[in-house]
Amino acid sequence: MMLYVLRRFALLVLALVVASVLVFLLLRLLPGDVAATIGGIQATPEQLAAIRSGLGLDRPLTGQYLSWVSGVLAGDFGRSQLNGTSVGAELGRKLEVTAPLIAGAVVISLAIAVPFGTWAAVRHRSPVGSGISAVSQLGIAVPTLWLGLVLVLVFSVQLGWLPAQGFPVDRWEEPGRALHSLVLPCIALGLTEGAVLLRFVRSAVLGVLHADYVRTARAKGLTKTQALLRHGFRNAALPVVSVLGLQLAALIVGTVVIERVFTLPGVGGMLVTDVGNRDLVKVQGEVFLVVAAVLLIGFLIDVVHRLIDPRLRDAS
Repeated sequence: MMLYVLRRFALLVLALVVASVLVFLLLRLLPGDVAATIGGIQATPEQLAAIRSGLGLDRPLTGQYLSWVSGVLAGDFGRSQLNGTSVGAELGRKLEVTAPLIAGAVVISLAIAVPFGTWAAVRHRSPVGSGISAVSQLGIAVPTLWLGLVLVLVFSVQLGWLPAQGFPVDRWEEPGRALHSLVLPCIALGLTEGAVLLRFVRSAVLGVLHADYVRTARAKGLTKTQALLRHGFRNAALPVVSVLGLQLAALIVGTVVIERVFTLPGVGGMLVTDVGNRDLVKVQGEVFLVVAAVLLIGFLIDVVHRLIDPRLRDAS
């Protein structure tokens, strides 16, 4: 098991290196000139050349890349090319919003998917099971953007229970206010992702219910629920864990939309703004952070698979 984890970790490091190269090179293909953005339309060629020199843009790409990567390894993502602020410090402030948003959405999606998906599988031939499946299909079809707007209209505009937009200026100094502002965004993300995950939970539990070992357990006197709890859930968890990893990656991307809808000062809104401003250093750090998070999730999912399924541990 330890040897497999080390090999998988080495692949993770290699993937991060390749991702850093691709992020660095692809961003250089974007149209526009950050020196022109800073200097304005009336800047002379000499002034633009001086700005590029000050930003290090006149150096060879290899030197720029190595300088950026060495800084990332030391925890320094560089400084904004537009205002000189620390990219790492700003990412940390934005993650104070984005990380709790993703965590809350995951909790809500699991709270919906696991019990209702299992119920729909156990009662798949009843009206209740069919109704849960139909509602989940509707949830999959509903766009996150539209659902967020509906939640704002109902719970903020009409009922006045929750704030429609924004995040406290003092951040988490008052946790109650901060959590209050994240309720609707978490629900919007959690409902749509929970509907997708529910379908996979239902399919996985259905497959387990018809497995030979579950039928054998029931023949020995266990009820359907007891057989599922003692022998079925562990096997049903394998495909669900894989899908959960993919859904986590989708949640990271989905926060870009939700943060714009609810005007949250998170990484998603920061990325959209910086791409528009063509602040390459900040965009590099933000995109690489997202890519690294997705790759890390894949690594953790593989490790969890080995922990859940002893057959995979024996094979490795």
